[in-house]
Amino acid sequence: MIDEELVRLLTPEGERVAHPEYQSTLSGEEIFGLYRDMVIIRRLCNESTSLQRQGQLALWAPVQGQEAAQIGAGRAMAPTDFSFPTYREHGIAWCRGIPPENMLRLFRAVSNGGWDPQKYRHSVPTIVLGNQALHAVGYAMGIQRDGAEEAAITFFGDGASSQGDTLEAFVWAASFNAPVVFFCQNNQWGISTPSSLQSKVPLYRRAEGFGFPGVRVDGNDVLAVYEVTKRALENARVGGGPTLIEAYTYRMGAHTTSDDPTRYRIDAEVEVWKHRDPVERVKALLVREYEIKSTAFDDVATEADAMALKLREDVLAMSRPDPITMFDNAYASEHPLVDEGRREMVELGISGGTH
Repeated sequence: MIDEELVRLLTPEGERVAHPEYQSTLSGEEIFGLYRDMVIIRRLCNESTSLQRQGQLALWAPVQGQEAAQIGAGRAMAPTDFSFPTYREHGIAWCRGIPPENMLRLFRAVSNGGWDPQKYRHSVPTIVLGNQALHAVGYAMGIQRDGAEEAAITFFGDGASSQGDTLEAFVWAASFNAPVVFFCQNNQWGISTPSSLQSKVPLYRRAEGFGFPGVRVDGNDVLAVYEVTKRALENARVGGGPTLIEAYTYRMGAHTTSDDPTRYRIDAEVEVWKHRDPVERVKALLVREYEIKSTAFDDVATEADAMALKLREDVLAMSRPDPITMFDNAYASEHPLVDEGRREMVELGISGGTH
């Protein structure tokens, strides 16, 4: 059930609704850009699922159904902001300019990350639930000490909101008024555990207990997500402290490709959320209000298909790395235990390389 406290600017039918605190500031061209982003990231995600099913990826975490939450938040960030993701933030990575093939390097098991975090202002994926929230707060406290007008934002799911690392991050952020935004994508299933079992109140209300504001936004409404995230980041940059955003959305597919959601949720629930599809919602707005023609949507679909084909080619061309590289970048400087492990691997003949 969608409650009355939800920030929404667009109905599931693509009609605008007024909100007393938030109004859309985006032009028709910008909204079409968000639509394009969502279509592309959904197509790339579906291609990645196919690659995993064909044995070309070790694992994949689908994002279908959560595109508006990620694209809206990602496009609300300033170039100087720094994001700390979990393993599902493919839409955020896309918004930060990371090449699609780099997003899959970890899942192809050819890299421990896939990109340079400093170059894209986007950290590599964090598998340990909630750990990235502490990273974000630490970085935000560094921003404070540097006197920079920047903000950190961290993404996590409803399951991770129950982790100690996340709650500790709330404590530190509140205590030091850190310039950080906590963005919780409540897709309502922590793998097979429903969010209703994890919390008896909406997740955004947890922020009040730590002393900072929380906002619940319709996570399938890209316009609302954009405006809510933009304001929270602006507030953080000028010294207003942390904000918790709960994007109320739904994971249409599996938790990962190793999961079978039919074992723990009913088809009727999924059908309800199909009618709240974030991509179709903004498409309806573009047709109704901006008279966007079908050819424009067809062009985006063709572009997405071409990108998916290139992604497949890039993934299949990825070579297996030399095992010796696992010791690279373990520490910022040389460490005797790392050096010992590297020497033993060479001596065992597992790698012929030396570093």
